[in-house]
Amino acid sequence: MSTTLPTAPTPLTTQDAEILITAARRAAEAAGVTVSVTVLDAGGHLLAFRRDDRAVLISGETSTRKAYTALQLNAPTADLVDLVKPDGPFHSLPTALDKPLLFIAGGIPVHRDGRPIGAIGVGGGAPEQDHGFAAAALAELAR
Repeated sequence: MSTTLPTAPTPLTTQDAEILITAARRAAEAAGVTVSVTVLDAGGHLLAFRRDDRAVLISGETSTRKAYTALQLNAPTADLVDLVKPDGPFHSLPTALDKPLLFIAGGIPVHRDGRPIGAIGVGGGAPEQDHGFAAAALAELAR
């Protein structure tokens, strides 16, 4: 009797990453917001990064941490914010681990065939805006 192992989804490519970055920046530009965009592969390694010329410098760090958090927890960071508040079930998580986690909206995991293959993080706007820009990028990639 032979068993067939499930095939891994196609990894996130540099071409995919460029689509994500371009789409997120286009959405931010339409809203008049300057941003940084980070795309990580499934292992949490940097695949692509872009910071608008006038984006606040810290947005580069926040976009990367948002992407990392979304990837590690396989959830949009917008869905995690309440979980780490003082009365939330994971209130100690941000300080318990020596990892660059950031629980602010703007990070979303990227899935293919129902499995995580990377993440996008956007920083520079209000958290809700950053989440919207990342979601717009995922919608573009899904086309």
